[in-house]
Amino acid sequence: MAFDGAFLSKVRNELYAGAIGSRIDKISQPSREELIILLRGRDGGRRLLLSANAGSSRIHFTNTAPDNPKTPPMFCMLLRKYLSGAKFKSMRQIGLDRSLFLDFEATNELGDPLTLTIAVEIMGRHSNIILIKDENRIIDAIKRIDFETSRVRQILPGMLYEPPPAQDKLNPLESSAAEMIAQVRFGRDIELSNALLERIQGVSPIVCREIAHFATRGVETNAHDLSENQVERLSYALSAFIDGLKTGKCTPTIVCEADGRPRDFTFMPVTQYGAARLTREYASCGDLLDAFYSERDNMERIKQRSGGLLKLLANTSDRIRRKVAVQREELKECAGREQLKIKGDIISANLYALQKGNKTVRLPNFYDSAGDEIEIELDPRLTPPQNAQRYYALYRKADTAEKKLASLIEQGEQELLYIDSVFDALTRSSGLGELDAIREELAQGRYIRRQNRQAKLKRHEKLPPLRYRSSDGHLILAGRNNTQNDKLTLKDSRNTDIWLHTQKIHGAHVVIIVDDSNITDNTIKEAAIIAAYQSQARKSGKVPVDYTLVKHVKKPSGAKPGMVIYDHYKTVYVDPDEELVNSLLEKR
Repeated sequence: MAFDGAFLSKVRNELYAGAIGSRIDKISQPSREELIILLRGRDGGRRLLLSANAGSSRIHFTNTAPDNPKTPPMFCMLLRKYLSGAKFKSMRQIGLDRSLFLDFEATNELGDPLTLTIAVEIMGRHSNIILIKDENRIIDAIKRIDFETSRVRQILPGMLYEPPPAQDKLNPLESSAAEMIAQVRFGRDIELSNALLERIQGVSPIVCREIAHFATRGVETNAHDLSENQVERLSYALSAFIDGLKTGKCTPTIVCEADGRPRDFTFMPVTQYGAARLTREYASCGDLLDAFYSERDNMERIKQRSGGLLKLLANTSDRIRRKVAVQREELKECAGREQLKIKGDIISANLYALQKGNKTVRLPNFYDSAGDEIEIELDPRLTPPQNAQRYYALYRKADTAEKKLASLIEQGEQELLYIDSVFDALTRSSGLGELDAIREELAQGRYIRRQNRQAKLKRHEKLPPLRYRSSDGHLILAGRNNTQNDKLTLKDSRNTDIWLHTQKIHGAHVVIIVDDSNITDNTIKEAAIIAAYQSQARKSGKVPVDYTLVKHVKKPSGAKPGMVIYDHYKTVYVDPDEELVNSLLEKR
């Protein structure tokens, strides 16, 4: 993984400089496997994030402030009991292992001093956060590991803490470049980067590839096939790597795909991809990790907190689709209703030739230009006039059903669009307030039962639209959900304001507030980029965004929240840009 032992040592340096001597002011647990510790020192407060999530385990200072659940989890309450007000005394890392031990000076119930340790183990799906007291005894862990889960190492309250098993690799802080080269050249004959990964402690694949890339100038070479020149270059690269670890030199770098999506990260400049990948450098490891994991963590939190909403919306969508499909089949059956009327007319015109008890009859079809006969089924229990009326009744029923079914199918399709729009708003939500607003919207639509109505109304009513400020200084507002979209567009905006929305794509309503100054093309473009980013098409390119004056936007009678129609519009094509959107967002 990219968060290797060497990267952890860089984070340790940042934490040591900014946290030692501070005290714990607050502890929160925003998600099941994530902690935020607010440390307060002479220079103010800083948030320390600890995560044991399998896909994003890490520790670093963070600038994010995720919402917390109403009721803190048990592990969070336990930490508050033991560590509230505790002083951050020291921290330890064994070699370049991916474990960091944070020592705190606290007091027990009697006021006696004691040392408590938080062990942060960053090991993928085996990651954990463990609270340890004197004599190396485990108090509890964010993930309890019993014998059924692991026969090698158990993590349970009351047990002695044992660090993860050590790896048989060379520690760069204690070994020279020559020793590492010897291990690599006389070990397994595999590709150089893999050989480095196999023999050196605390390095991730991207670091090994970077060292190998420099040594071989990008030519894939096995460890046993290195030339003397390549050995010299490898020695230089390893020496520089060791020197960077010992001196604390650090260039936090993210490697991005061509479309800007983060792919990997490390603590050193990256040249191995050439022009095939983009790189971004950051001022600190904490800033890098915030940027790399922010969207992934946000989606994970929303997934945990949304409860059954995603499942509810998916099931509702499937149910509506099945119902509409059945109605379409019934509508097809109504297509032959004219034949029913024709048969009734033919029976009425030939009453004299029919009698009760007939099961079928062949009669001339005067509606057919060729005058061919038509075979008509009759009910032998009915008289000829009654059989004619039976066909007329079936015709009227099919005619009424066709009209009703067409209306029901249209309603079903509109409801599907609405459910999809709620699903989009849910995937873009970033906090408990937005989730509560979506729950209230679904409760108003009677898709779910309303619980604690007043509390939820009070919370989501306070939630304002997202506020952006264009580079030209114009205020841009974006709705967070369908209910807020309606309020923003139809109530809070003036007729002369400019309204934007992605074309035939679910997303937020965006409004440019028009003041005395002229709205420039640049402001419209930036607002369109915001609209594209706050939509289902945020991962796409060349997204069509329509814009018009608010006075040209109308809500059809009986339409679902967020559903509007508009005219007199123009269209601009833009690429969603997360960095630009975040830079325009007003911090409140």
